[in-house]
Amino acid sequence: MENFDASLSTYFKALLGPRDTRVKGWFLLDNYIPTFIFSVIYLLIVWLGPKYMKNRQPFSCRGILVLYNLGLTLLSLYMFCELVKGVWEGRYNFFCQGTRSAGEADMKIIRVLWWYYFSKLIEFMDTFFFILRKNNHQITVLHVYHHASMLNIWWFVMNWVPCGHSYFGATLNSFIHVLMYSYYGLSSVPSVRPYLWWKKYITQGQLLQFVLTIIQTSCGVLWPCTFPLGWLYFQIGYMISLITLFTNFYVQTYNKKGASRRKEHPKDHQNGSVAAVNGHTNSFSLENNVKPRKQRKD
Repeated sequence: MENFDASLSTYFKALLGPRDTRVKGWFLLDNYIPTFIFSVIYLLIVWLGPKYMKNRQPFSCRGILVLYNLGLTLLSLYMFCELVKGVWEGRYNFFCQGTRSAGEADMKIIRVLWWYYFSKLIEFMDTFFFILRKNNHQITVLHVYHHASMLNIWWFVMNWVPCGHSYFGATLNSFIHVLMYSYYGLSSVPSVRPYLWWKKYITQGQLLQFVLTIIQTSCGVLWPCTFPLGWLYFQIGYMISLITLFTNFYVQTYNKKGASRRKEHPKDHQNGSVAAVNGHTNSFSLENNVKPRKQRKD
């Protein structure tokens, strides 16, 4: 295993250049293998979980959902505030910001972005709650692609470009997640559900975040600094893939046909099965032969 890890490190160094030594020794960052294994386990659970639950009663999970979403809401709010504070203290340049030009402010950004990376591991639970609640129609290609890719992408970001221009997308996403997970948490409380009206606007906010990230990343290409151009090109490509998938999801969810399909799944506004947030829609599903079931009341 050690030889494999050494070979992997040599390959990454040849492909991406030297790693950032400021994160050496940080939890989960020295070795890519744990992140890779977590991702494989996630995909195996996505594949095998619905099969295991097929002939079992769905779980309610209401209590743990409230705590889970409250925790992620607070974590996202913390990350957003700390990132804004770090960017302000470091006088970060919107157009292009290198990774070694703001001193202690860079370290503040790095520490917060580690939590952002780690939150992507925590967010695997979004999918696991779908499985436990037997909302398999919500496990979409977009949902799995987004969750599985983000953890891996941010492992590389943290090892090579853990601050500087990397701050922007994470800051916007943290803000969106404050809105999204607070919606999730509130939707877990039956008496509050009738008053929730902003799920459609969360998806619009996600699309806006991707567009703004492309604009800001493109500035780094047009007015380059010491931030590696290869990372900027990759980010633009990844944002385009998310815009494509989220736009397809938005159209499928909010056109008339999508609206009629949502009636088949009346609990789709609840956490663990939010039909209009973060790629959770009953279209474009990984499980194509899901039979309608009687919804349990919780």
